[in-house]
Amino acid sequence: MTASESFKITSNEYADLIIDYNYNLEALSNYPNASYNIINQRYAVLYIPVSEMSYNAVYKYGYASIPKCYGFMYTSSVEPENDYYMRNLPMCDYMGKGVLIGLVDGGIDYRNTAFQYSDNTTRIVSIWDQSIESANRYPAGFYYGTEFGREQINQALQSEDPLSVVPSIETIGQGTAMAGIAAGCYNDRFSFSGTAPNTELAVVKLKPAKPYLKDYFGISEEHLCYQENDIMMGIKYLLEVAGNLQRPIVICLGLGSGQGSHIGEDFISKYISEIGEFPGVAVIIGAGEEGNRGGHYYGEIISPNYFNTAELNVGTNNENFTMELWGYPPNLLAVDIIAPGGDLIHHISSIYQQLNTIPVYYNNTTIYIDNRLQEPFTGAQLILLRFKNTEKGIWSFRISGSYDLVNRFHIWLPIHQFVSSTTYFLHPDTYTTISIPGNTVNLITVTAYNPADRELYHYASRGFTKNNEFKPDISAPGVNIMAPVGKNLFAYFTGTSLAAAYAAGIAARLMEWGVVNGNLTDMDCTFIRYILTSSARRDGTVNYPNQDWGFGILEEDIFGDII
Repeated sequence: MTASESFKITSNEYADLIIDYNYNLEALSNYPNASYNIINQRYAVLYIPVSEMSYNAVYKYGYASIPKCYGFMYTSSVEPENDYYMRNLPMCDYMGKGVLIGLVDGGIDYRNTAFQYSDNTTRIVSIWDQSIESANRYPAGFYYGTEFGREQINQALQSEDPLSVVPSIETIGQGTAMAGIAAGCYNDRFSFSGTAPNTELAVVKLKPAKPYLKDYFGISEEHLCYQENDIMMGIKYLLEVAGNLQRPIVICLGLGSGQGSHIGEDFISKYISEIGEFPGVAVIIGAGEEGNRGGHYYGEIISPNYFNTAELNVGTNNENFTMELWGYPPNLLAVDIIAPGGDLIHHISSIYQQLNTIPVYYNNTTIYIDNRLQEPFTGAQLILLRFKNTEKGIWSFRISGSYDLVNRFHIWLPIHQFVSSTTYFLHPDTYTTISIPGNTVNLITVTAYNPADRELYHYASRGFTKNNEFKPDISAPGVNIMAPVGKNLFAYFTGTSLAAAYAAGIAARLMEWGVVNGNLTDMDCTFIRYILTSSARRDGTVNYPNQDWGFGILEEDIFGDII
């Protein structure tokens, strides 16, 4: 990509595709009208005219190449009866000094004193704000957004109007809260400290998803979401910052998606799995918020029945959403779609190759159907249904397959932020609901519990993966946790993203012991995962690994037993 082409990255007139070019740049020449931006030696982002993103884009480009939409994994909390202060974490010789914690999220409020040294200078080494366009101020080789370094942030902190110097600001709250829980310094007024208060921070503020992509997947304009490729670019940026400073880094993600196979074989999962093998790099993510939302259905076709019927309640008219049915190879599934009035409106055949996207019309409702056999990287059948202007009522999906093969399947709706609360399965399954990319083996997936009563967070996504890999890995405090928000405020937050931030601070302290202090210089994500899971606190009445709790609880008094 050249600077003259860079406008395509942020222009709403261009659509994005993720391509696995596998070390062969000539493969990108198959898209003559496209510009491309390199993520690494395997993956690139292509930019094509948005007019080419037609209703049958899955057929033309493949499901994996269309960026998936990601949302936050937290909720604000009211003040709880029993306060839980991060200061309760015991101090020790290792508090994360010399280690970076990297966040790819909605940004950070750098003005909060939780991210400043005692002389009021910043502990943030840089911020890449993808949403602010400025000439030639993007990170080298990235071609969009604006990078603000430590010097500029310090100038802003000394200014009477900081935002006139560094205009990057977070308005959502999750990014600032996560940064505070992972790396915030001590605050006497609120009896607060992050789990690794001697670390420094590198932050990526993501740009919002483009309108065409939200429309394609039926996500309303008012819902804030982010694109898979921008998150991958954010991770790439953090790796480069850490490499330039020659420091180990713990990358913490508080975003998740319901789109994909849930086995860690989508582009972002494969990318994270690769970097998780790098010495001095760990990636930690929240498990998700989908456990009790009604967005997942699991079915088995058991003799003497010839089919299994999933029922979906659509509570409001004109609902737009997607639904993904994933099977198990080598079985081929067929689906009858039955409208609320009882009409059979379409039969999806169990065929080896569907030649194009099929539009189905019923009253005012349109359903676009893609039946993909052996979706790349997964080897499993995917039936993608995109509903537009959906009629209110109970829709039924009668799924059938071959008796002598694996007769199991999963259906997932998008994460709950992207679909109406009145749209849900009548007989949902709370398990196999971990948000993507938390199903990836080579990262650390963290679920949340309430430290006040030792109960699992009600909405926490639950494991295992579709292929029964052990996820989540660990449980950490994530309910009614006080954290910084805004300029100099604190508030209570709940969510698996907060639990991930807690664990990220612990991982940073391990990185200091291992990499910075030279005790284990090749420490990577797999080794940190091993330490955290083997040292977890476990209940003798529970079998581990557990679909709810992972390998146990990571809590205040455990760190002294690790090193």
